[in-house]
Amino acid sequence: MTNSRLDTWHKVVFTKDMDLLKTLLADDVEFHSPFLFKPKHGPEVLSFILASIIDITENFTYHREFTDGDDMALEFSANVGDIQIKGIDLIHYDADGKIDHFEVMLRPAKALMTVAGLMTERMEKAGLI
Repeated sequence: MTNSRLDTWHKVVFTKDMDLLKTLLADDVEFHSPFLFKPKHGPEVLSFILASIIDITENFTYHREFTDGDDMALEFSANVGDIQIKGIDLIHYDADGKIDHFEVMLRPAKALMTVAGLMTERMEKAGLI
């Protein structure tokens, strides 16, 4: 059985289609980062963050994918340089079919700290933190 939301999400991630991503995001989308205390809001911020993550990771692969109505939980692995990361994307869609909540969890701690350092640098340069 296919899931069009999941298929569309895969297209964004694996073809790096940031224009498609922008069409999926609600105007009030909330993003919870594994390394920022407060959530970030808005499609421009989330698009920047996801484009940056896609840019710094290699060998990105989804493993287990769970969908339930408007919710998806997607387990992934990737490399940042020689560091292996594991994580989960938690995605929620609103009544209009747009992503209104996105949360990422990463492990192990070394991977989280590496990603946090790279992303903090990019976000500071972009004026997002």
